[in-house]
Parts: sequence; C-alpha cells; structure tokens
Amino acid sequence: MTNKLCTTFLATFITATTVLFATPASAQYLDLTPTVVGTARPVQAQNQSAEWPTLARPSLIRPFTDVLGDIRRLPNRTNAEFLVVGLALAAGAHRADADVTEDFGGTRHTFFRPGATIGSTPFELGSAFATYAIGRSLNKPGVMSLSSDLIRAQVMAEILTVGIKEGTRRARPEGSGFSFPSGHTSAAFASATVIQQHYGWKFGVPAYAVAAYVGASRVEMRKHYLSDVAFGAVIGIVAGRTAKIGHQHTFMMVPIGSTDGTGAGAGLTLIK
Repeated sequence: MTNKLCTTFLATFITATTVLFATPASAQYLDLTPTVVGTARPVQAQNQSAEWPTLARPSLIRPFTDVLGDIRRLPNRTNAEFLVVGLALAAGAHRADADVTEDFGGTRHTFFRPGATIGSTPFELGSAFATYAIGRSLNKPGVMSLSSDLIRAQVMAEILTVGIKEGTRRARPEGSGFSFPSGHTSAAFASATVIQQHYGWKFGVPAYAVAAYVGASRVEMRKHYLSDVAFGAVIGIVAGRTAKIGHQHTFMMVPIGSTDGTGAGAGLTLIK
C-alpha cells in the first residue's frame, strides 16, 4: 500500500507540474522574468532641491475594477494554447481517474490535510488582502503590485472555475458538489504564477510545489479526480498570467539632494 501511495502521489505531482512546463510554442514570448520597473521620468538638475512627494497608493477597489480589463485580455492565442494543452492532459489523466482515486483517495494521511486550507479561496484571497494591507501601510510599491495581481488572479480563477463547474456538473468522487475543475488547485496555481512572474523561479519553484501539493491533497481527500486537478492547474496558470499582462506601474524619478549642495542622488516613487 505504501508503494501505491508513493506512486500515485508522484503521478499527481508530475501531472500538475507538467501542465506548467508544457508551455505552448507561441508562449515563448511570455515574459517569465521578475517584474520590470515601469517608465521613469527624468531627474531634475543636481543643484535643484526637492522633497519626496507623497506616495500614491492604489485604491483597494482597483484590483477588482482591473478584473474587467483582465477578462477582455483573456481571449488570446497563448491562453488558448495553454487551455488546449490542459484539456489534453486532463483527457489523458481521465483514463487513470478511477485507479488513482481507488489507490490514493481516502488514505487519511494527515500530511495532506493542510492542503484543504492552503488552496481555499478564503485563505488565498485573505492572504492577498493581508499582503496588500502590509504593503499599503509600509508604502511598499512592489508589495502593493504583487498583492494587487494576487487579488486579480484569484478573482479571475474563481470566475473561470465556477463557470466551468456549472457547465460540466461532474460529481465529486465522494458524491457531493461539482468536481471539474478543482477550485483549490486553480487558486493555488494562480498565486504561484503571480509569485513566479514577480520574483522569478527562485520563489516560483517552491510556490508551484505548494500548488502541486494542494492538488494532490484534493485527490487524496476524494474531493477531486486527477483530471480535475490537471485542468485546475491550467486554469490557475492562465488566471495568474492574465492578471500580469499589461499591468505596469509608472514611477517618477525624484532627486535627493543634500542640504549643503555637495551631493545628489535619485529614487523612485510610485505614481500610478
């Protein structure tokens, strides 16, 4: 039984992470590097004194209004190819759904229990709001940008997941609710995608590992089939990358001068 458990867990993990690395050909232009600082305005003359302006902090309602733009950007070739790859992987995983659920589901291993909390919408969205609050209180533009994208990605993932669930109405392995795709998995992969695109693979790999763990936990708890998890991962990736497309903040270069005029420097402050 232990060998079956290890095998099925690895199958779940590999299926979820394969979705990520099976990048469509046209996605080669997708920027997977950390966020680049936006447009900077020229620095004033060195002998001209200046004070730092008040930091323009984005409104808390802004991420929700930006979702409308995300929905308009959703239909594009790269997202379509991601979804096609996801459907193909889900179709392939569907053949193993019954076996994986029988061998792996309901093992009652406490190791997987935290996955139900980590991938839940209240936890993911609550964490995004908490991050926003910290960034706003400390006037940290980078943190506010990250949290804004996290909120938008979660809202987008929820819209897509619920819409597909209502359309497919596949019953869960244990018989309650709708199963396809996995909402916990889509939420976790949406956050992981945003983190990766902001901070690169150094933080992206652990984030995706946590997301894959969440997906495995849904299979183990008999809440979803393997194919639900595979397509849920794709939904999360699409939601995360769509929230990042076209999202650039504008910064203003502000001079810093000493009181005696012997030195000068410059800094950046968020203005949009």
